[in-house]
Amino acid sequence: MVSSSAPSYASHRYPAEVIAHCVWLYFRFPLSFREVEEMMLERGVTVSHESIRRWCLKFGQTYANSLRRRHPRPGDKWHLDEVFVKIGGVRKYLWRAVDADGNVLDILVQNRRDKAAASRFFRRLLTTTGQVPRVIVTDKLKSYGAAHREVMPSVEHRSHKGLNNRAENSHQPTRQRERAMKGFRSVGGAQRFLSAFTGISPHFRPHRHLLTAGRYRLEMRVRFTIWNHITGTTGMPATA
Repeated sequence: MVSSSAPSYASHRYPAEVIAHCVWLYFRFPLSFREVEEMMLERGVTVSHESIRRWCLKFGQTYANSLRRRHPRPGDKWHLDEVFVKIGGVRKYLWRAVDADGNVLDILVQNRRDKAAASRFFRRLLTTTGQVPRVIVTDKLKSYGAAHREVMPSVEHRSHKGLNNRAENSHQPTRQRERAMKGFRSVGGAQRFLSAFTGISPHFRPHRHLLTAGRYRLEMRVRFTIWNHITGTTGMPATA
């Protein structure tokens, strides 16, 4: 049954199942728009890579937001980290926060990693989550300490390189995708893509190493059911 909160596909020539499947392929796997086009052609669906690009821009963030609304309330221990990314050949910084379970709370692409940038990310986090953590864990970048004292001085701050592996590990799918895309072209484009990517991709990445094969398949069926619900589809029909 189609969800009453599903996005509108009015005026689109292709059915919702095709649109949602293309968006899923692009954000779930390190594929280009042309590669998604080729995969759909193999299934008998002729659609241009430009249409796929427009669908990802229009629906990717909507799907990601719907999935995030289904997440449980974040834990009270947050891990923060920042890594550099090359955008148009210029070094920028990707700031990321995850909770103790590895769920991405927010990401932000910024030009610097100084106190002002850290403070901006802290304030954005508080607004996005609507809550104040009990503990934040960071590496030893001094900007974190300065921003912590200014924005959330009542929160415990633990600063140690070895404590922050959870946030650092969360960057790995982004690095994989960055390589596949041969880098990002603009700050705005990187922010838009990563905001949708960090909402969609983790939904299909359960902790497989902790699950038996049967339990993993069951978990994935549940997650596909949720995906179909938030996209208002029944999934792509199997090919003969």
